[in-house]
Amino acid sequence: MIAALAMQTTAFQAPALKAPTRAVGASMFAEGDIGVTLPLGVYDPLGLIETKDMRRFEIMEIKHGRAAMLGFLHVVLIHAGVRLPGYLSAVNDLKFSDMPVGCFASLEATPTLGWLQIMAFTCASETGYAGTTSGLVKQSASKAPGDIGGSQWKRYSDPAEKAFKLNVERNNGRAAMMGITGCLVHELLGVDALYPTGGLGGAAPAAIL
Repeated sequence: MIAALAMQTTAFQAPALKAPTRAVGASMFAEGDIGVTLPLGVYDPLGLIETKDMRRFEIMEIKHGRAAMLGFLHVVLIHAGVRLPGYLSAVNDLKFSDMPVGCFASLEATPTLGWLQIMAFTCASETGYAGTTSGLVKQSASKAPGDIGGSQWKRYSDPAEKAFKLNVERNNGRAAMMGITGCLVHELLGVDALYPTGGLGGAAPAAIL
């Protein structure tokens, strides 16, 4: 996750904004709030801001954005030929290098025990059970949306820098959600996730690791 959050692409980033000052809850967003960036600004065509718990939606957006960044980075690396050394499942004699490239094919090839481990890690992160000073803790009402890092995670004291970093993460997450959705749609349409037009022969390069 640290690697995904470290991506500081600014293609979708507005200039640094001041730190948010609005109270949590279903209050109106304003220019300067985290996540309110150009060119859309306060974009609410369905009028949800005044009727929904927007803090919950913020937490969901950040969480899904982080997962999408990891997912899209995974697709890029797999198609680049990167493979981890060793076994995904020694019992099933399944190496990481044996895993198929396709998004859906790799999901189907993951052993049941692997899925149980993923679910256990997710539950531990959600409940804060595995919370350590350098790990993840449960989202609490007293902390800003998405602040689930332990005490050893880097915090930014400068308000402008902090706002910039949080907006970069929010916008990168939004872009990644669109990206990973596009990859899945491409496969559902019967073409390669990253090369739907047949680039590079429509297949991933040979493994480099």
